[in-house]
Amino acid sequence: MRLNDAGRAVIREIFVHVVAAERSDEHEWHLALQTPINPSSDDDDPLSRLARQNEIATNAELAIMTVSEQYLNDAEAWAWLSTLQVALRSTAVVHGILSDERLASAPPEVLEDIRTIQQFLFDLAACL
Repeated sequence: MRLNDAGRAVIREIFVHVVAAERSDEHEWHLALQTPINPSSDDDDPLSRLARQNEIATNAELAIMTVSEQYLNDAEAWAWLSTLQVALRSTAVVHGILSDERLASAPPEVLEDIRTIQQFLFDLAACL
């Protein structure tokens, strides 16, 4: 996937938002990343939650470190893919876009953000 400077700036901003959301309670995406623990779900036990948080932070940090690279290895590409997926999910959750109907009625700027992230995901997946 080839990116010009403008594309790299957009993707860097996305990655920075994921790292910021992981670290700051004040970030609008924080709650989307820090879902409440559900004791009836094995996926939400404290150790699993800690592992998920660590994976999100590690992938996002690696993505930021490699955003200027011309070529990515498999681990770096996976970090980009994972971080973009987290950003897409967080954007959808924050804006309450949990159905096709809500997506269709979303504000144009939110739709543009979602479509931009989706396009990055599709282009990156096509390269893998």
